Amino acid sequence: MRHTTQHPVTPSVDLRDMLRQHLIERALACMDGSTQRRKDALESGEIADYQRFVRDRVRRFYGKLPFGADGPPLQVTRVSQFEKQGYRIENVLFDSFPGWQVNATVYVPLDFAPPYLAVVIPVGHSGKQFESYQFPAQYFARNGYLAVLFDPPGQASEKKTGNDHFIDGVRCYLAGQTSSRYFVADALRCVDYVYSRADVNTHYGVAMTGVSGGGTTTLLASVLDDRITVMGPSCCLASRADLDIVQAYAGCPETAMFGRYAEFIDETDFLCAVAPKPTLLMAGANDEVFRIEDTRALANEVAAVFSGINESEKFVFHVDPGGHAYTLAQAREFAMFMHKWLLNRLVERPEPDKADFALDPYDEMRCYPRQDVNMRTLTLVAAEQLERERSRFDLNKIRDFVGAQRTAPLQDTTIEAEVGEPFQVWTHRWQQILLKPESGIELPGTFIFGSARPTRVILHFDDQHRDRLLERHGLLMRSIGFLEGHEDESPYSLLSVDVRGWGDTKPALYPYELAAWGGVDRFMAYISAALGDPLMAQRIRDGLAALDYLRSRSEIDPAQIVVTGSELGGVVALHVAAIGGACGVVTWDAPVSFKSLLAAEKYSWPADAFWPNLLLHYDLPELVAALPFPAAVLNPRDGTGVALTESQIETLNTQAGRNIYRVDADVIKAIKTMLTLDS
Repeated sequence: MRHTTQHPVTPSVDLRDMLRQHLIERALACMDGSTQRRKDALESGEIADYQRFVRDRVRRFYGKLPFGADGPPLQVTRVSQFEKQGYRIENVLFDSFPGWQVNATVYVPLDFAPPYLAVVIPVGHSGKQFESYQFPAQYFARNGYLAVLFDPPGQASEKKTGNDHFIDGVRCYLAGQTSSRYFVADALRCVDYVYSRADVNTHYGVAMTGVSGGGTTTLLASVLDDRITVMGPSCCLASRADLDIVQAYAGCPETAMFGRYAEFIDETDFLCAVAPKPTLLMAGANDEVFRIEDTRALANEVAAVFSGINESEKFVFHVDPGGHAYTLAQAREFAMFMHKWLLNRLVERPEPDKADFALDPYDEMRCYPRQDVNMRTLTLVAAEQLERERSRFDLNKIRDFVGAQRTAPLQDTTIEAEVGEPFQVWTHRWQQILLKPESGIELPGTFIFGSARPTRVILHFDDQHRDRLLERHGLLMRSIGFLEGHEDESPYSLLSVDVRGWGDTKPALYPYELAAWGGVDRFMAYISAALGDPLMAQRIRDGLAALDYLRSRSEIDPAQIVVTGSELGGVVALHVAAIGGACGVVTWDAPVSFKSLLAAEKYSWPADAFWPNLLLHYDLPELVAALPFPAAVLNPRDGTGVALTESQIETLNTQAGRNIYRVDADVIKAIKTMLTLDS
């Protein structure tokens, strides 16, 4: 029971879980679309058309990759070699992307005569020195296969600098890329390497197998390259609906390619798209990440597609009694599977004895790849190229880019809202608002207004909380003249709104976010990117709804709105003002540009700030320079969160052609100046 009138408006949803459930619901609808498309293909018999669609979409995720006919000549640097019992280790380096080196450790059989069949083993979220990678490679070599083992970017590998899956992987979004390109291209260049060796028989193609992230790389590389004729992904697959969506597992950005959910692409589709390529899907009965019941359900769907094209024998689902690992028992199963489908021979192999295997010293596997070229530097190079190629910024195009057409046309309708009772508090009235811009989304707002006559008003966005700068006669209250003069003389009002994911709508923590690689911001970044609707764009649409609502209030002058924002709220403020119109905009402590998030070795902004594809179209300085009304960008910060210097500010103002940027701590003065400018 309420005993007050000035309390917040009671929402109909749990604000702590609202955004997550909204995104999950949208993502599940996409996965339902994926399931229905497979069902329709099976019932109609048009499986080939379905497969072509999926393969085409996967190619679009990556764009042009440097392998095969599109790759430059392979320049191999031999690093070292070591003789072992039954095999020889050869360590080599070769480029994937320019300057980006693949550090391959090649296991060459000693007890078999060449030419050898070959298998490529992408390493997962780990390093090639560990058991799940060394032991299978040793086993394959001892059974006559040349095995190529190589590290992924980051993790426990030799390629750590600038290659963190989570920190650096998310940067790729900005340049319209998926970080998966660095994993998959390396695997495909390993295929190029195998084809370049005179001691390898490539007449039957190449096999590929890997565990966890290495299994995912195996799967995606197999979709892109028909030279991979047999594959064995292990401990890496469950329907997106099960793990990444409903269980809210923020795995890695490389599997959340921009728009993949909007294209109805599930993990199941990747496997179905390669049918009838012989596929041994392996799983651990006690896998602590990919639950066996989830993987089994996926396997049943894939088996139905292989059966639908009369190739059921080419898909096998093997359950290992272990956990999240590639065991010697799995290596045995895949060796027999490879031999069957590469050479059409059934060869029974004895159970391997783990006592016969020993880890080779890590120093004997090192290739010492370059550290100065990495995911971060290559994405920055791509961003600089995009900057040179971008045409003149068109302010009218950003509405389409942020998806403003998803909501009702600006100023053509009344935004649904619930309001609390006004409460007189000295010179102003306090009123709580609950905006409802779309189904399932409710946004708390605090409206502080003065006299009944139309006033100038501030519309504010804060990435921490809408009331942060109101409490204790805060910055915004001083900006509107709170406690100054009489209520009838108060010329300024204020609406501060928590857009989705900020303030009272900040999502609650979920279990998988306890891991070091988890995080609420990462889950939100990945799922919204996969939906093709970045969270920053959604927040801007919330801001536009708030602007429309504010213009419907009789207490304010709809032509006299100053939009303000702090930190990431400044990014929202700039876009809301640019799209919806304003008489001025003031931001402070906001990122100066999205490119600066790439330049920083360690950035201070959350993962959901990395706005996919933005740098294909513009960056913040171009937006600021094009604003047709007064603007003040105070204390802009670089990717590390450090304020820019005076000389950097001077350069930005020169580029903008007017004095917009300032190193200025007096935010109140800047806002009051904007409020008092002639319209």
